Amino acid sequence: MLRPRFRRAAPDAPLPVLCPVVEGAPRADGFVAAAGRVRDMAGEPRRILVGLGTPRRRLDWEQAGATAVAQLPETPHCAVAAEGLGPADIAAFAAGMALRAWRFEAHRTRDIKPALDRATFTVDDPAACREAWDRAAPAIRACLFARDLVAEPANHLTTRNFAKRLEGLAEFGIHVDVWGRKRLARAGFGALLAVGGGSASPPRLAILRWRGTLDLPPVAFVGKGLVFDTGGISIKPAHGMETMRADMAGAAACAGAMLALALRHSPAPAVAVLAIAENATGAESYRPGDVLRTASGRTVEVVDTDAEGRLVLADALHHAISAFRPRAVIDAATLTGAIVTALGHHKAGLFGTDAALMAGLAAAGEEVGENLWPMPIGTRHREDLRSAIADIRQCMPAGSRRQPDASHAAAFLRDFVGEGVPWAHLDIAGVDTQDKPHALGPAGPTGFGVRLLDRLVAAQFEAEP
Repeated sequence: MLRPRFRRAAPDAPLPVLCPVVEGAPRADGFVAAAGRVRDMAGEPRRILVGLGTPRRRLDWEQAGATAVAQLPETPHCAVAAEGLGPADIAAFAAGMALRAWRFEAHRTRDIKPALDRATFTVDDPAACREAWDRAAPAIRACLFARDLVAEPANHLTTRNFAKRLEGLAEFGIHVDVWGRKRLARAGFGALLAVGGGSASPPRLAILRWRGTLDLPPVAFVGKGLVFDTGGISIKPAHGMETMRADMAGAAACAGAMLALALRHSPAPAVAVLAIAENATGAESYRPGDVLRTASGRTVEVVDTDAEGRLVLADALHHAISAFRPRAVIDAATLTGAIVTALGHHKAGLFGTDAALMAGLAAAGEEVGENLWPMPIGTRHREDLRSAIADIRQCMPAGSRRQPDASHAAAFLRDFVGEGVPWAHLDIAGVDTQDKPHALGPAGPTGFGVRLLDRLVAAQFEAEP
């Protein structure tokens, strides 16, 4: 992660210098400081003017910092001329730099290019800037932790290794409890066990707890952690299947949010319940037409083994609610291709039963640049899931009259939440990774959801009701 330093004097060694410029600031060179504008000035040291426009939000400063870093490929150390700027704005600019500078090089053995890992800021008040950075850094560090998890290939991030990575969060005061196959069987987690049954890497349930200081029930995060998804018996086409190593991005986001809360010592109690499995094909694979008994006792008729995410979430949601009686529960999952068809790669789908919780999530997303769009769960969506042989059908069967599956998936999940618990579902398929560099990062995993959930807790759950 990028390490910013704050000092009053410019560094002695000649470094490339980033110069943030607010719109309207007088400049003899005629640079128009609109947001997103840059100008690379000739000479030594190299100076790059970065337009800020008229920044009104922290996000504007972050995006400017990310734009600045994009001008410095293969540069390990740079300077930032930030005199006259406020400490909070400088910290946000540094946060954007850190998000854009992230790379995943763990499995490269050659052609490793230098990456920006240090930035020296020339500022008016170094102490105030350090304090502002200390407040901003936890969410950035947690987001990059999630990106690292999502970037790992499935032969390295097996279900066992994923659980071990999560156990490492105990270092930060998070209590981690990992359930193996035998414990899951005793507790009746029939859906999670079925989805992971065809893999040589057995399923896990990881429960992360941050106790906070408030004497209140926790906020619960529930994450889909499919380390790889072949589709099972309903196997996916080969084209694009390699991207299914990112099918655990929901669990990574929830784990990252827990890390953010711990790093900044949030007073809010929180718990994350992460359903971890590999949906593979094998002699023990579950089949279309099977009936599964879930942890809630409800039975589910399987229609498509490639609609496995809602099954593992059903067990995890039931456990989160029955074991912890949370104030609110939010699940995050790369759940459906239908949400990508509806919203593309720009927004995640937002479903739920509580208007205040959904509004809070949407506001938090706007603040950190992780945008959501409200989607419906209609009466008909649940009616479509009636089964002739079980309590509920997993999804609509494929056919000439294919239904919008994202809403059906949400209707299915709602059955395992029950009444009286504020619940929201984030379908993050399409925003978990990006094929090209984006406003706050390079191509690859985005860490979508980490900063959103952390911001939601800070805004709504850190004070007595």
